[in-house]
Amino acid sequence: METKLTSLDNYLAAGVHIGTQQKNADMMPYIYRVRPDGLYVLDVKKTDERIAVAAKFLARFQPDKILVVSRRQYGQAPAEKLAKLIGAKAIVGRFIPGILTNPNQPGFIEPEVVVVTDPRGDEQALNEAGEIGIPVVALCDTDNSASGVDIVIPTNNKGRKALALIYWLLAREILKARGEEREIPFEEFEED
Repeated sequence: METKLTSLDNYLAAGVHIGTQQKNADMMPYIYRVRPDGLYVLDVKKTDERIAVAAKFLARFQPDKILVVSRRQYGQAPAEKLAKLIGAKAIVGRFIPGILTNPNQPGFIEPEVVVVTDPRGDEQALNEAGEIGIPVVALCDTDNSASGVDIVIPTNNKGRKALALIYWLLAREILKARGEEREIPFEEFEED
């Protein structure tokens, strides 16, 4: 199995392919197989392809019009790191309702695209993006619904190493697509 952005070993070592024991019909195209213990395994070749697609898409936006969201603990540091490197905004931890939809809200912002770490955990951001009609890129595990998601990146969105690897690759590929290619140490995405 050929992967373009990083080696298959790197994806497997980070546990990107490890899904859950539940599957959502939306995620069927990205599931490689089911293990005997009932765990669904994601197709990392498709993960690799979707990161490239998402990066090219995100690179078309003004950096400050991209919002990266992560309520999930292990996604917060990598989400902030991605935002910092590409010049985007990040909201980690609690997403205050109305941030995207209520102009009277103190923290109101008007992004043109939202990246969410987990459609379930970041449901508020996903719903608000849908209300105002802006596209959403989401890291989706086997049990996630892709409803309201424009670009799915199939991945284990619960593991620390998997989230670090996905956000690192996304940062690298967005910068490359903008012609701002530079070396970014993966270790920076693994830090707490």
